[in-house]
Amino acid sequence: MTERTAPPGGAPDADGLVRLHKLIAQSGIASRRKCEELMLAGRVEVDGEVVTRLGVKVDPAVAVVRVDGIRLPPRTPNVYLVLNKPRGVVSTMSDPAGRPSLAELVGDRPERLFHVGRLDTDTDGLLLLTNDGELAHRLAHPSYAVAKTYVAEVDGVVRPATRTLLLGGVQLDDGPVVCDAVTIQASHAERSIVEVVLHEGRNRIVRRMLDRVGHPVRRLTRTALGGVTLGSLRPGEMRDLARAELGPLLDSVQL
Repeated sequence: MTERTAPPGGAPDADGLVRLHKLIAQSGIASRRKCEELMLAGRVEVDGEVVTRLGVKVDPAVAVVRVDGIRLPPRTPNVYLVLNKPRGVVSTMSDPAGRPSLAELVGDRPERLFHVGRLDTDTDGLLLLTNDGELAHRLAHPSYAVAKTYVAEVDGVVRPATRTLLLGGVQLDDGPVVCDAVTIQASHAERSIVEVVLHEGRNRIVRRMLDRVGHPVRRLTRTALGGVTLGSLRPGEMRDLARAELGPLLDSVQL
């Protein structure tokens, strides 16, 4: 942690350091006065150390600041977007076959955007877009095991025994897959709605898994990536990642 007593007035130093309580207030946690109280109560950490002395300044671009254990995202020029990808759109910026691509939805953005965890053309739902290449790489890497949540409409009646099977592991051609959670949301004579949570990112993994247990997928939507959710986004709509979402997401991949 870089620590320095602030000059009067709270203006940033020439090297970009900012009063800690001001930085916290700018994150929307509370007023500056309340943030001072939070510091004095020992509820603020910087780089793993509790900071109770007022007047401390930090580098907002690199300091890892937590209030009550919840991380505040750093100041960064990067963009983080949540897109509800419609069915029929390929998860690339262009398509040789002429199918609709992401460029039709985000082509007016000036940044070079990476998509995190591509979705099949016939799968809709949450797609994270960013120009933070390191975050995109880590979120896609299996070693960080970021949870992905899907809601699937499938053929047939999904029974509790099938849920147990999915939680215990299903053997596929390229290896076993185990769900972290399975919720049967609705079940009728010809179809069921099932929510599955898993860390896997293999090609068409949810469709292949459900097909293997006898319930081919009619429609599939990704509703969450880690703690980031679609919310009320309609297909084709996009929003900035909320500050409260970015901190935990960075934590999940150790950034």
